Amino acid sequence: MIVPVPSHPAFLMRKKGERILIVADLHVGWEASLAQRGVHIPSQTPKLRRRLMDLIKLCKPTSIMLLGDVKHTVATAEAEERHDVPELLEAIRKEVLSLYVVPGNHDGNLEPLLPEGAKMLPSSGASIEDIGLFHGHTWPAVELLRCKTLIIGHSHPVVLLRDPTGFKAMHQVWVKADLNVSELTKRLLKRSNVKFEEELKMSELIILPSFNDFLGGQPINVKETLTGKGHQEFISPVLRSGSVDVDGAEAYLLDGTLLGTVRQLRGLA
Repeated sequence: MIVPVPSHPAFLMRKKGERILIVADLHVGWEASLAQRGVHIPSQTPKLRRRLMDLIKLCKPTSIMLLGDVKHTVATAEAEERHDVPELLEAIRKEVLSLYVVPGNHDGNLEPLLPEGAKMLPSSGASIEDIGLFHGHTWPAVELLRCKTLIIGHSHPVVLLRDPTGFKAMHQVWVKADLNVSELTKRLLKRSNVKFEEELKMSELIILPSFNDFLGGQPINVKETLTGKGHQEFISPVLRSGSVDVDGAEAYLLDGTLLGTVRQLRGLA
């Protein structure tokens, strides 16, 4: 059983006595990229740590899975990341029995920064019973076709809303979309050059909001993103593949409020 944690960008999975907390897109060290542009702000990692600790206290997980983009620099690690990432991960590792990391596109050279006992999983993802989990910047492993639900991060989904006065605000959202499993299977097997003859039960894709809410996100209801280019503005190959019903996808606020489908929300941007 897997459920969103109310008012938090996190999932809690219950499995035979285990409680697995799943979050994505911490982007530890993002402040350094601003400093290179002349914008200097204090490290926000202590705030991330407090939020994670509060979440651990609330959910009491036995394990934590970080679903990609633990750090911010893509190919290497800045000095801030080499300090902040191990410190943060060591702190949360002490609170649980297991820490799993599915690397994202920002996690180059992350493994040396992991605490002892943390397990790095393949970037193509992993499955827990009938749930497939991967960051979203790559295609999933063929084995995930056995799953009923796919969960990704990476896209930092938000909804852009405009009130009658013209004021605009962005809100983090969960996104739940139907999958055309035949199309996804065809594309994935073509890329992988393998055969897969099992019965398919996959039906939906869920996109996790970014745990780091300082970074903004990709408005899913902006017309320029969703029309005219066949969803090519999306940064996830699965979302660009034509196998996801993006227009009919449902958007939920962190508190669980259903805002409507992407199609319905376009007129509010």
